[in-house]
Amino acid sequence: MASRPVVQVRSLAGESTSTLPLPAVFTAPIRSDVVAQIHKSVAKNRRQPYSVAENAGHQTSAESWGTGRAVARIPRVGGGGTHRSGQAAFGNMCRGGRMFAPTKIWRKWHVKVNQNQRRFAVVSAVAATALPSLVLARGHRIEGVSEIPLVVSNDVESIKKTKEAVAALQGLQAHADVTKVIASRKVRAGRGKARNRKFRQRRGPLVIYNEDNGLVKAFRNVPGVETSNVRSLNLLQLAPGGHLGRFVIWTEGAFAQLDEIWGTYDGKESAKSGYSLPINKVTQTDISSIIQSQEVQAVLREAGSAITKRPWTQKKSALTNRAVLFRLNPYAKTQLRQAHAAEQRAKAGAKKQGHKQAQQLASKEFKETLLSA
Repeated sequence: MASRPVVQVRSLAGESTSTLPLPAVFTAPIRSDVVAQIHKSVAKNRRQPYSVAENAGHQTSAESWGTGRAVARIPRVGGGGTHRSGQAAFGNMCRGGRMFAPTKIWRKWHVKVNQNQRRFAVVSAVAATALPSLVLARGHRIEGVSEIPLVVSNDVESIKKTKEAVAALQGLQAHADVTKVIASRKVRAGRGKARNRKFRQRRGPLVIYNEDNGLVKAFRNVPGVETSNVRSLNLLQLAPGGHLGRFVIWTEGAFAQLDEIWGTYDGKESAKSGYSLPINKVTQTDISSIIQSQEVQAVLREAGSAITKRPWTQKKSALTNRAVLFRLNPYAKTQLRQAHAAEQRAKAGAKKQGHKQAQQLASKEFKETLLSA
């Protein structure tokens, strides 16, 4: 793996200080379909159960009036002297009634996700963070960033003040993505305004660290910026909404840990028991160039010439030549024999039926002759 690409490690001022080899996880296959499916299932496991009150819509002593009053049989509120008396109740079509099929908190909220599929999705999401095209397509402002993936020295893990965190982002030319987040802050449309989630905004950079020496508290108040430990990467953070290409800032220690956590293709085992990185089925995506290559065409020409030299190759059609038909389909001889026998039986039956009809006609003519005499 001496030819593995290397990534520049940058200081908080954005200057290159050293290099690190690119971890093998960044060459894993990127499967957007797997990521979208697993994200959908994992996101369901964070839902909070909700339901209407158990007695909602049934808080009156309503009874049906029965038949004979020229009104519907729906239960009606008793009493008198108020507009409420005589009103229909309980039904889902009634004012103040219960809803149809009231929601219950014992609904099946969670979805089981296979561990290997979840790891596959995380690996794909990590690999997608190294492609500038996918990061730009997701809407991140990385035009001024020196390199993707962006690796920062371990000094960033010791930042304890938000002011220092903002200065570090500005030095790395990554603060433009935070500016985008601040400009995108809008009031939520819907009842969520009254449920402690009044505002909605875009996602900013994700800072992945190895050791927390104050970094989490320093970055948690920067709009849109999230932090995560490299040993507990979360698909909901790596691919928000199931869309690949999150802008990730790696610390030097976290970036160096990836090969140990996920393993490599050259025999280094991962920290996850029995796990190995998924392998690309096709390493070259330009299939047409592969087909037109000299090596593939030479093999095809050789195979074609071998086929034309085979003694059983015929240019005759199986539709007109019985010998070719029997060679391709040995059962065809039995089918033809059965069809011929069925035809003979049909002819014999028709001949017998014709003889019987002739006898009946002759008998009829004989009777007519006797009666006319």
